[in-house]
Amino acid sequence: MKILDGKKIALKRKEELALKISQYQNQGLRKPKLVVIMVGNDPASEVYVSHKIKIASQVGIESELLRFAEDIKKETLYDKINELNHNQETDGILLQLPLPVDFIEEDYLQAIIPQKDVDGFHYINQGKILQGYETTYPCTPLGIINLLEEYNIAIKHKDITLIGTSNIVGKPLGMMLLNKKATVTMCNKNTLDIKKHTLNADIIISATGKQFIITGDMIKQDAIVIDVGIIRDPHTNKLVGDVDFENVKTKASYITPVPGGVGPMTVITLMENTFNLYEKHINK
Repeated sequence: MKILDGKKIALKRKEELALKISQYQNQGLRKPKLVVIMVGNDPASEVYVSHKIKIASQVGIESELLRFAEDIKKETLYDKINELNHNQETDGILLQLPLPVDFIEEDYLQAIIPQKDVDGFHYINQGKILQGYETTYPCTPLGIINLLEEYNIAIKHKDITLIGTSNIVGKPLGMMLLNKKATVTMCNKNTLDIKKHTLNADIIISATGKQFIITGDMIKQDAIVIDVGIIRDPHTNKLVGDVDFENVKTKASYITPVPGGVGPMTVITLMENTFNLYEKHINK
């Protein structure tokens, strides 16, 4: 069993990205700019956002955090997004989720224009994924693919089972894997027998947020296991994932840890997406 060390790979990619950005700085060009919008004070979001801003600073990306109270008027949030859409020095706009319960998240995600949609959630960017065009890919799916490729794990011809079909991870990742010539099975909460599908899989990717939904008896020998979940165990208070790591690792050929697997790859991919949008804007 080998660990797919997302933390190590993210650090390597961070250094490569910082070098690319510094080369533009040496030409006297402005820094890439990422604007993060946060509504309310969700504790987990506070942690995630502070980490994103820290990494942005380390690679040479300028970041701005716009905080709004939970009772912000819906029109005010739309107006701010629209203002950023037209701001020539803003390359990426990130709307930190979740929004307060009375906001329809999808409406605000779609208000961000595709050219600044750093998360790859706009329906135009997702439609391009479906049809196999180059676009801005969602950070977690692209981070997972980059992690596999960094370890020289082939995707083509592989049987891959995905558990979890959200618009943020499962659906776009499924399409991206199909585009890379994999055979993809997508399971969700309505799937009657997930084990039947996971036992056939060369690669299992679980993104449900349900603790230990993937157990040792659900994978075949030498399967590759990617755990997107991150949950705080109510008994031990430790961070764990969808995968029962201790029991699965004895059968897996490769496995991601939680934490330190998919999470760091998601954050560095966000920075790479910001840089890619920046390059498009300054080279127009």
